[in-house]
Amino acid sequence: MKILARILIVVVVIIAIPLIMALFIKNEYTVEREATINKPKQEVFNYVKHLKNQDNYNYWTMMDPNLKKDFRGTDGTTGFVYAWEGEKAGKGEQEIKTIEEGERLELELRFIKPFESIANTEFTTESVAENQTKVSWKMEGQNPYPFNFMNLFMDNMLGKDLETSLASLKGNLEK
Repeated sequence: MKILARILIVVVVIIAIPLIMALFIKNEYTVEREATINKPKQEVFNYVKHLKNQDNYNYWTMMDPNLKKDFRGTDGTTGFVYAWEGEKAGKGEQEIKTIEEGERLELELRFIKPFESIANTEFTTESVAENQTKVSWKMEGQNPYPFNFMNLFMDNMLGKDLETSLASLKGNLEK
């Protein structure tokens, strides 16, 4: 009986520690990565502003080859929606909210499955040289308590996926 009580105490402590830690962790997270692409700024921007092109470089889209997709509106313009549903990628949609031509693209990501959440994504392009462009990809969102505990791992988890996606983007554009 003493062993069972000790096991129960250990389990309670293991559960309590993350819950207590989550009280002190911000609900918001920001993950940002960048890559330098050897192409002119406008060419790079014109490619990333078309969401259908993400099929060629976005890690999450590429990991689920049987992804069902639905498009609403005109790609590359404000209001365009790219919706997806898949076994690995879950279900959700992204909408172009703002375009500052040649500079910045803002998207709203609405995740539906396996969990509901909203995140904001931003692509920015900056000339480094005449034929060199720095692309930044930033994702911001919120996780309510106690899920905000996951924010401790967001930079590492999402960051790797953004790096993989940006490497694919660079490879595709520099071909």
